Amino acid sequence: MSKKKRILVIQKVHEKGMELIKNHPNFEVDVTDDTSEENLKKKIQNCDGVSIRIANLSGNVMDQAKNLKIVSRHGVGYDNIDLKYAKDKDIKIAITANANAVTVSEHVFFNLLNISKRKDLFDKTVREGNFKDRNKLPKTIELWKKNFLIAGFGRIGQALIKRCLGFEMNVYVYDPFVTKEKIETLGGQKVDNIHDAVKSMDVISLHMPLTDKTKNLINYEILKTMKKNCIIINAARGGIINEADLDKALNENFIFGAGIDVFEIEPPDDNNPLLKNEKVFLSPHTAAFTEECMTRMGMETIQNIIDFFENKIDPSKIVKL
Repeated sequence: MSKKKRILVIQKVHEKGMELIKNHPNFEVDVTDDTSEENLKKKIQNCDGVSIRIANLSGNVMDQAKNLKIVSRHGVGYDNIDLKYAKDKDIKIAITANANAVTVSEHVFFNLLNISKRKDLFDKTVREGNFKDRNKLPKTIELWKKNFLIAGFGRIGQALIKRCLGFEMNVYVYDPFVTKEKIETLGGQKVDNIHDAVKSMDVISLHMPLTDKTKNLINYEILKTMKKNCIIINAARGGIINEADLDKALNENFIFGAGIDVFEIEPPDDNNPLLKNEKVFLSPHTAAFTEECMTRMGMETIQNIIDFFENKIDPSKIVKL
């Protein structure tokens, strides 16, 4: 690498990630936390690579960087990047494919156990001195032998199935891009039609990207076909579940509860009905926010840039546009 590559880090990553490139002889690094389009247009000029977290990276911004070759995403989703522009200009998009699978799969069970065992209600009962009223509390649900649908079977889904099997659950997988043989090898059963599959599920966990096909995939029509004890969890992307429809289905007792880590608009509007629905367990898009995961993600985000320019990046980390 004869000339130093200029790298822009949009929103600082974990310090261990920054250390990988700060003193690297082949790179010059600039960091910005100002994610306004006006600032990014200035900062990105003459850059060869970009690291980005949740900020939007538009074609207008990337167009200012005529030498831009790679955008490394701090995470596995990439709907905050103008993919059409990237494809047209042959700009590669890399993801942190290995960093967050365990953490997000643990977050799914954090949601599931809190909802099925009514953690907040039980805790409140004791703290408010109503211990003797425990027999009046609403029902809770066992996980043993329940039917669990994993919708999307990438690295997170494959980490999740191990935890489901640990609870002796019956695991079904919906993913048109993964073979029946692979799913069965990992202990699951492949389903081909998600609309039919959800009707017999006790838990549904979403792990797919937001696309034209998946937007509003979970809507009122499909929600009302689910079992009354069903719990649905979305730690993938906001917009896959229609939030107004979910609120309506919960209020009409079509399903038992929901765990929502991601929203169509982030942060959610004050008038989002899910904020007031006590059957929903909410978290602020933090499924990957463990100390261990943030360290791994920061390091992998930066390492992807280094590996790309050293021609040794794992091809599976490059998004197929």
